[in-house]
Amino acid sequence: MQLTVYRIVQEAMTNTLKHAGAGTRVDLAIDIGADRLGIQVRDTGRTVRSGRRHDGQGLLGMRERVALYGGHLSAGPAPGGGWTVAATLELLMDIRMPGMDGIEATRRIVATGARSRVLVLTTFDLDEYVHAALRSGASGFLVKDARPDELLAGIRAVAGGDAVIAPALTRRLLDEFARYGSAPTDAPRVDRLTEREREILVAIGEGWTNGEIAARLVLSESTVKTHVGRVLAKTGARDRVQAVIFAYDLGLARPSVR
Repeated sequence: MQLTVYRIVQEAMTNTLKHAGAGTRVDLAIDIGADRLGIQVRDTGRTVRSGRRHDGQGLLGMRERVALYGGHLSAGPAPGGGWTVAATLELLMDIRMPGMDGIEATRRIVATGARSRVLVLTTFDLDEYVHAALRSGASGFLVKDARPDELLAGIRAVAGGDAVIAPALTRRLLDEFARYGSAPTDAPRVDRLTEREREILVAIGEGWTNGEIAARLVLSESTVKTHVGRVLAKTGARDRVQAVIFAYDLGLARPSVR
């Protein structure tokens, strides 16, 4: 993360030296929040006639670095003249951290109502940690022995609004919810669902993918995606993981034998 921030700032200021002209002022701001990190580099220099600086390998490299953290980067003319490069990087959450553990930090981040997503990455694959992290609102849980490609895929999935759980933990997690699901206190949210949407919720709770749901209910995948979106909206679930928890809490789903 530190190296990524350094390289983004370095490249942005290098571009300023190349394109902004003499006497240019550069302001750098770094904002570190509970769930994300923001960077802004703004200069007062000139822009090229097209209104754009050179969109070459430097800017491409910055975009790729930011994308690895599920973030986004923008670059363009600043109001009043000059040029601004701004980036936001999502942060990963660990279980054990100084000052506050990852479970409590996740709970507080989610409680703010901000459109942020948390992916827990830890060496601890204990069931109680997985259970607590997802209950607190995390959108994913991976262990640190995950391969680099698995980690990047997990980050991209969570950043894109999906959810991810380490494969080795999935069966244990479903069994845990089946045994210790809480009392059904959210029946009104289920009452909002149509009969088809309730079927979709049950299928999500059983761990079926959109493709499997489509085949099972004889629907197109695009129709399933629409239904899934409506189920998430009506139940207030942030993602499929939260929908699974919701289904298990209400006793609508149990682990399926696949």
